[in-house]
Amino acid sequence: MARSVAFSYAHGASTTPLIGSTIPDYLDIVVSRHPDNEALVHVPTGRRWTYRQLKDDCRRVAKALMKLGIAKGDRVAIWATNHPEWVLTQFGTAMMGAILVNINPAYRTHELEHALGDSGANALLLIERFKTSDYIAMLTTVCPELCEATPGQLRAARLPMLRSVTLMGPQVHPGTYTWEQFLSLGRDIPDEQLDARQAALDFDDVINIQYTSGTTGLPKGASLTHHNILNNGFFVGEGMKLTDCDRLCIPVPFYHCFGMVMSNITCMTHGATMVLPAESFDALSTLKAVQQERCTALHGVPTMFIAELEHPEFDSFDLTSLRTGVMAGAPCPIEVMKKVVNRMHIRDMTICYGETESSPVVTQTPIDASLEDRTGTVGLAMPHVELKVSDRESGAIVPCGVQGEICYRGYNIMRGYHNNPGGTAEAIDQSRWLHSGDLATMDSRGYCKITGRAKEMIIRGGENIYPREIEEFLFSHPKVKNVQVIGVPDEKYGEEVQAWIELREGEVATEEEIRAHCKGKIAHYKIPRYVKFVTEYPMTVTGKIQKFKMREAAIKELGLEQAAQTRMA
Repeated sequence: MARSVAFSYAHGASTTPLIGSTIPDYLDIVVSRHPDNEALVHVPTGRRWTYRQLKDDCRRVAKALMKLGIAKGDRVAIWATNHPEWVLTQFGTAMMGAILVNINPAYRTHELEHALGDSGANALLLIERFKTSDYIAMLTTVCPELCEATPGQLRAARLPMLRSVTLMGPQVHPGTYTWEQFLSLGRDIPDEQLDARQAALDFDDVINIQYTSGTTGLPKGASLTHHNILNNGFFVGEGMKLTDCDRLCIPVPFYHCFGMVMSNITCMTHGATMVLPAESFDALSTLKAVQQERCTALHGVPTMFIAELEHPEFDSFDLTSLRTGVMAGAPCPIEVMKKVVNRMHIRDMTICYGETESSPVVTQTPIDASLEDRTGTVGLAMPHVELKVSDRESGAIVPCGVQGEICYRGYNIMRGYHNNPGGTAEAIDQSRWLHSGDLATMDSRGYCKITGRAKEMIIRGGENIYPREIEEFLFSHPKVKNVQVIGVPDEKYGEEVQAWIELREGEVATEEEIRAHCKGKIAHYKIPRYVKFVTEYPMTVTGKIQKFKMREAAIKELGLEQAAQTRMA
């Protein structure tokens, strides 16, 4: 527990040491302990893997990548919803030392090209389509050479590093491997060659790049190591009191730290079962999976739990097997937490707080915390993590109860932003404190409460959205002279995006025209829900735009007073 403090500093002291291992070496340990435990269950297809089988299939992925010429430190991108193959790729890349590059399935051509180009991805694994998203069509828009390429020998003008494209299924498309064709590539790679590759890894090697929206411009790639995510996943599980008897239902996306680290790595480190209810979140599928698989744990952002609780068939499901879980990604309304505990039977529900750059969790509420602490705070410092709340101007640690910026330091802090030393220097100071940009208070026990955001980040249903990225994209519209983007309150998602647009002289545009410009080019959750056309912005005498006044005006004009007053944990 964090020590009692007079000033807002806490250290997550722990008698449990950090794991000094790589991800595949620790998986080997887990397999030796629990070879026949169910590791992975894909509810839609009924496919199941024990830990022994999971390791074997992950090794097939690792060997296939080696056959493609992927070396240690090369980047392998994955663009897919929640499929078992995502998990196999996650651990397979870790085994042979490639860096997995997570690409948000909501990304469109503009963001896809940036992520693949910025990371220098050598290989891409993707699904064919999901709902209205045609991933192959989007990829060929960015990379038209794929249609004429021999699989594994791609040469693309806009993506010169990309050589190989694999579909995570049986679909056949020009220039790509099917999943089985991909796996068959590694048949002649001897076990000893993969073992030697794994043995040469170091737990401080970067193993993952996760693109997180930047405050200026396009998303930045947070570079995370084995040590970062293996330990963070382990200690999240410890906070949940997870064991090898637990079964975790995972409706949160794998491309995000929540799914990849807090769910998959958390399960692996404890020999627990990963239960995949659907490709992406669906309340009914989640409820069915919990009942069918007798899940003991459930993860989600608040909007997911709200959707489950409010589903018309909720009362027909037996959820009594549930015991623990994590709610994170956005503030949680207090009444929702009460229903989760009482109606969903998740008596040991925990709240976590953090960000991608911290692998991601920095605080967690204990399972025996009072309802007040579990709804009014984000908990205590995670084991082996330091927290401080400091004055944004002077940098001095503030007294308990005084608002300041929450900063963190420890094993979990990212190596830095890929190819972006300037961005890294802005985020991490010389003393290795990661500056969150979030405003918080800490009480004398070390419990933290997030009180606001110094940065302009919008959190919509657990997705981090940075206005500057949307602003820069909207500037590409020929009619737009100036644009400012803000977050406005929303009862369902927490916040929605609003764009205040100043048009060029003589131009006329509609809200739908602006949204149509965005569709297919930026993720759907970044497309402004509200568009307001203006001729001026509220400004200070020095010419700085006052976004807080824009937000105040929007709340009044859009009738969002009730949403703005919703009490959040």
